[in-house]
Amino acid sequence: MKIKKAVFPVAGFGTRFLPATKSTPKEMLPVVDKPLIQYAVEEACKIGVEEFIFITHHAKGSIDKHFQENKELHEMLIYQGKNDLADSIKDIGGPNAKFVSVDQGEPKGLGHAIGCAENYISDDEFFVVILADDLIYNKESNVLEQMKKQAEKYGKQVLALEKIPEEEISKFGVVDPESSEGSISYLKGIVEKPSIQDAPSNLAVVGRYLFNKSIFNHIDSENIGKNGEIQITDAISKSINDFIGYTFEGERFDCGSKVGYLKANIALGLANEELSARLKKYIGEIKDL
Repeated sequence: MKIKKAVFPVAGFGTRFLPATKSTPKEMLPVVDKPLIQYAVEEACKIGVEEFIFITHHAKGSIDKHFQENKELHEMLIYQGKNDLADSIKDIGGPNAKFVSVDQGEPKGLGHAIGCAENYISDDEFFVVILADDLIYNKESNVLEQMKKQAEKYGKQVLALEKIPEEEISKFGVVDPESSEGSISYLKGIVEKPSIQDAPSNLAVVGRYLFNKSIFNHIDSENIGKNGEIQITDAISKSINDFIGYTFEGERFDCGSKVGYLKANIALGLANEELSARLKKYIGEIKDL
């Protein structure tokens, strides 16, 4: 299975991080030394993605600029002997990477954002959707590599699943499994942001989707869903037999929340060989505060 395209819905305003996001998109907030959106692009690159489609807002030009080549900066770093830094800013997304921006206009929900990419996806083509807010870290295969493997095995579209605490369940799309086999859930339904009482399970869809173009046949822009938005869960529900759920290996950080964002910085800082020892020392010094 070849997956050459990834869609990134990045049109939101990031109001929970104001004033930091007044002029800087939340996707450009750094975790250690890279912006959130770069982690997402690098994750997609690992499965062979070469075309990166940003569903964006006209005020978010800094995302486009970040992925453009900066020859002057690159040459300066080479001249200064900072080859590692020079390499870190060159060919982000791979040597054949192509970056496309699509203006969503008025944000009308995740289903609407994904629907904006329809003209860029070929018939019968598989593609991934990544919500950069959800930074998912795993030392071995990343979450998209895991999902691609399951799609190839089962011949289905794949939803990334995570067990969610009861008190958080109403924030997610929640699947209704017919049966489970290890990390695989065979699905009979999906519900958008159910109450605790109405949730069919504790398995929620989080931040990663592996679709084929057939999903666009089920995105209904005329009939508004939950919370007055065009929900991708409604489209998935109409073709639920074409999907499996996959409970991935790795840790997810909700970087759309301040606490989740801080946790991501700590966790990835500790995973960084250059920073780990000093950060552990500092954490040990402040643990009693």
